[in-house]
Amino acid sequence: MHELTEIVILLAVAVFGAALARKIGILSPIVLMIIGLGLSFVPGFPEFHLEPEFVLIGVLPPLLYVAALQTSVPAFRFNLRPILLLGIGLVVFTALGVGFVVHAILPQAPFAVCVALGAVVAPPDAVSATAIARRIGLPRRIVTILEGESLINDATALVLLRVATAAAVGGAVGFGEVAEQVVISAGGGIAIGVGGAIIFGFLHKRIKDPLLDNALSLLTPFALVIPSEEIGASAVVAVVVAGLLLGHRMPTLMSAGSRLQMDAFWRLVRFLLEGLVFLLVGLQLRAVVDDITTPWGTVIGATFAVIGTLIVTRYIWVIPGGFLPRLSARVRRRETTFSWRHPVIIGWAGMRGVVTLAAALALPSVGTGEGEALYPRDTFIFIAFTVIVFTLLVFGITLPMFSRAVSLTPDDPTKDLLAEASVQQAAARAAKERLEARLEGAPESVVKRLRQQVVDRTNTAWERLGGDGRETPSAAYGRLRQEMIDAEREVFRTARDEGRIPEEVLNRAYRDLDLEESLLLRREED
Repeated sequence: MHELTEIVILLAVAVFGAALARKIGILSPIVLMIIGLGLSFVPGFPEFHLEPEFVLIGVLPPLLYVAALQTSVPAFRFNLRPILLLGIGLVVFTALGVGFVVHAILPQAPFAVCVALGAVVAPPDAVSATAIARRIGLPRRIVTILEGESLINDATALVLLRVATAAAVGGAVGFGEVAEQVVISAGGGIAIGVGGAIIFGFLHKRIKDPLLDNALSLLTPFALVIPSEEIGASAVVAVVVAGLLLGHRMPTLMSAGSRLQMDAFWRLVRFLLEGLVFLLVGLQLRAVVDDITTPWGTVIGATFAVIGTLIVTRYIWVIPGGFLPRLSARVRRRETTFSWRHPVIIGWAGMRGVVTLAAALALPSVGTGEGEALYPRDTFIFIAFTVIVFTLLVFGITLPMFSRAVSLTPDDPTKDLLAEASVQQAAARAAKERLEARLEGAPESVVKRLRQQVVDRTNTAWERLGGDGRETPSAAYGRLRQEMIDAEREVFRTARDEGRIPEEVLNRAYRDLDLEESLLLRREED
């Protein structure tokens, strides 16, 4: 009962923090982490110890899975070069850079352990950067690159952490061992991900019940983790590969009801998991500070050195990585929207998150055999924690201002609207052709209504291109239809209260009206 009470308290605080974040216009991970930092020093507030397995196995797989489901595979493929440069090359480069710096400051710590710390702090968070990028309207290509980086870099960092840890505890790690570890982790993860996508795609194709579809979707990332852990493969790679493949095929695998329900379901799961995790990150501060035994001067110096190294190595890697490939004429023809502002912004979007802290907590306690530690593990955990706090607060808060300072031009919405209208017109033609081929025996009134509906959808798409400030026919329709829906709801509710209809009839009517209203709201958002 005590554990249940603590979980309820965490959920309540997470929901309150998310609501506060929306009210003041700051990203919720930042607000929740600050709340957690404050609560960690409140006397009597329950202590929560974040276990690395909870994050790496219980939280990270579903978050990465839903992110992969929503990632555009064609856009991912088009930006594969910068994504791989950031998700693999930058992680290794950063880990080595941090390893050299920390080893210079703490020479008693083995270089392998210092590289392990570098692997811990190297991967940017999978949530924060893209959330901010979407909110402030960064170009779609930058958002895609940041999303792709966050899907890959965790796997790279965890593989590197495993190799460095093996070297730190006395294992012989040469080129052959490293290559074997990479093949097993990455290759095994890809194989399990592809196999999982085939199996779960087969099941989704045959399931018609939206509840079963959603239950299967929730089980998928955890079902991929189990075989990955058994053979030593990367569960992160398996989950990401399966998510990308299933997300790309989702329109043909699931019914409309399943897709609508799954979207709402995963939004709730993501909201709760992200809220809990970032709140827990903040709540670790008290325990992290209490465990410090190294002199604070050394701790602070090493922490700032690591933060500086993270910033410098990211720009050293990102700026040449953005410009050098453009020496190729083929790359210039393919990437016509490139600007010098793109790598500058990508370099500043380096927020770290909960994976960094979970990986830090998973660092081994390495001793000399005489009871003495080879390195100050408490200091390494504090460094990782401070990196999270600093990057989330500084980069997360200043990224919108930084974007405005470099005058980064957002995507032209007119191009999207024009493309949508053109495709909608083609879709309307296809719909009319299908209607004319199948209308035999249908009442003329029904056929006329369906034809008009196709025309209305096409007109709505073209109306968005007007933008002259006047209310469009579609907007007027939405406003007036909303008033009518409200009136219909009131009549049904009154009839239920007076006993003229049962509850089941009210629920059925409300469901139909709710679906129609949600469509109206979606049109307003678009």
